[in-house]
Amino acid sequence: MITATVNFFRLIGIARTFARNDALWPLDGVRGTRLPVRLVRLLWGRRREGRPGQRLAAALTELGPSFIKLGQALSVRADLIGDQVAEDLSLLQDRLPPFPGDRARASIEAELEAPISTLFERFEDRPVAAASIAQVHFAVTPDGRDVAVKVLRPDVEEQFDRDLELFHWLAVQGERFAPSLRRLRPVDVVATFRDWVLTEMDLRLEGAAASELAAFSKDDEGFRVVSVDWERTARRVLTTERIYGARIDDIDALSEAGLDPDVLLERSAKIFFLQVFRDGFFHADMHPGNMFVDRDGNLCPVDFGIMGRVDKRTRIFLADLLVGFLQRDYRTVAQVHFDFGIVPPHKSADAFTQAIRAIGEPVLDKPLNEISVGRLLSQLFKVTEDFDMETQPDLLLLQKTMLVAEGVGRRLNPSVNMWTMAQPLIEDWMIANRGPEARVRDAVMDTVDVLQRLPTALRRAEEVLDKLADVDPAVLERFTQQGRKKPGAVESLLQSGARQGWGPVMIAVLAVLAVVAIAE
Repeated sequence: MITATVNFFRLIGIARTFARNDALWPLDGVRGTRLPVRLVRLLWGRRREGRPGQRLAAALTELGPSFIKLGQALSVRADLIGDQVAEDLSLLQDRLPPFPGDRARASIEAELEAPISTLFERFEDRPVAAASIAQVHFAVTPDGRDVAVKVLRPDVEEQFDRDLELFHWLAVQGERFAPSLRRLRPVDVVATFRDWVLTEMDLRLEGAAASELAAFSKDDEGFRVVSVDWERTARRVLTTERIYGARIDDIDALSEAGLDPDVLLERSAKIFFLQVFRDGFFHADMHPGNMFVDRDGNLCPVDFGIMGRVDKRTRIFLADLLVGFLQRDYRTVAQVHFDFGIVPPHKSADAFTQAIRAIGEPVLDKPLNEISVGRLLSQLFKVTEDFDMETQPDLLLLQKTMLVAEGVGRRLNPSVNMWTMAQPLIEDWMIANRGPEARVRDAVMDTVDVLQRLPTALRRAEEVLDKLADVDPAVLERFTQQGRKKPGAVESLLQSGARQGWGPVMIAVLAVLAVVAIAE
């Protein structure tokens, strides 16, 4: 009751901020909110210039770090809020006034349990970047290495915990009082957002992500991931090497350094392909401020707080999808949705193919350099309601990353489409992973996996049988009598095996495995 009361009064303050920024429009279509929204507009509403997404972004910025992060998370969901609003929210600037350098020093010393003078030969109190969760300072280690030190804001965990509790409460109330919202799974969206934020607030996890990406890409020409200084890294502090270079969208600086934008674009397309399809692990916050080009022309990403993972099955689906779209093979595009269970089987394949064509033709009819695969996927996800498609969080994050990558690509060379550069790589990957040899290899690996697990299963079965040997005979007799009345799963299995002519050994193995299953 107390929590509900506190959240209710906080909600009033949030509603006032939204009204002042003329950003209450998301509630206009929600059933049961017409009267309270009208009252809030009457009390605090003002007319503001700008697009709806821009007004919403202004309100979220005014409400603070948690709401800025929430807006950035929603910018991935163009299927829910529309392309233009998603684009406006993606421009939310995650920048806040810095906190004092002496507090950064105190936090570092507390986390690393050593004085700054021991940890660093020089530490710059003035941060080079300040965001909602952390800020970054340049420093020099005692052995002369230039590093960047990321430090969490004081008390940021408590602030986010309070706001996340409010978001969860609002999502629960939304599902309860507005059934139409349930399809959008607001509680699950908040849970995903919570996981995202909690991961960002443990800088050891960010360091681990950088280390993992570096391991995957260690042999990739023209791509280099900053090294992590683990001796100076803890939950609230992350120290990495400092990058000297230009932002990837700073064309003038790249030209002055003698770097060819077309080479960088081709390299970007290849690296993106390798991260998604080869590794299934990609940098999911690849805006221009997080990608630098060093003096040797290497692409150097920074800020590894948001990473995406794509399993093998989803990679195959995505490859089929992209190649099918680029070849205008809409029947194949539709079929892979059914094959992978994304569209329920009771839906019409012909109707879905027609919907796919309606999405693809307007995009693919444009000049090659203007085709946006990211926008194509965004349009595709919009048909979720009509065809009961399951939301795919990993694909949504990937689609958002594609849009950002396309924007960077057009900045480097507006006359080239980066996906045409990646298409041969995708097709080669498809041959290697979907051809006859790949299918045989996968079947062999599945068989080996089963055989590797069999000894463990038999050992556990033996342990269960040993325990059964110690059971009171009266209990076993009662169990046997019940089994005569109605054969259980084990007895049915044995009877079925005997009828089908299975050998005694196979029957025994199956019986033991069944006993294990029952015991679990």
